[in-house]
Amino acid sequence: MKFADFVCKKAICPKLAATDKPAVVRELVQSLVDAGEIKAETFNDVVAAVLQREELGSTGIGRGVAVPHTKHASVEKLCGAVGVSQGGVDFASLDGDPVHLLFLLVSPPDRPGDHLRALENVSRQLRDDQFCRFLKQSYASEDIWELLEESDRNQYTS
Repeated sequence: MKFADFVCKKAICPKLAATDKPAVVRELVQSLVDAGEIKAETFNDVVAAVLQREELGSTGIGRGVAVPHTKHASVEKLCGAVGVSQGGVDFASLDGDPVHLLFLLVSPPDRPGDHLRALENVSRQLRDDQFCRFLKQSYASEDIWELLEESDRNQYTS
């Protein structure tokens, strides 16, 4: 699965304003609402579902990366937002480091395969130190989108 299959280009946040986990989740979910991927009336429910998932264990996977995610009946297809926090956010990551790169995934409950493939793709690509470094240095949505597209191309040509 490619980033282009689930990341909503209009839900890329190159300069997250939030400084704590709940606020970052709200900001990323709002970006999906603004992009038309999530209905405004389900905003609070989706935020609550993501935060409830975080209570099971942090999705801060280390090395400055977090992949908050949930399944929610209000979405018809997998959708994702990308956020970059220049200052870093405490996400209770496995390594204890602040998180700078966030990929929020929301998928319908009846599509677990898509959800798992997206999580696998994100975690695989974010193990690439150079990719992460370039993402962290991106200050525009278009730059982030280009990096995601390049990652998609490299993934399927190597």
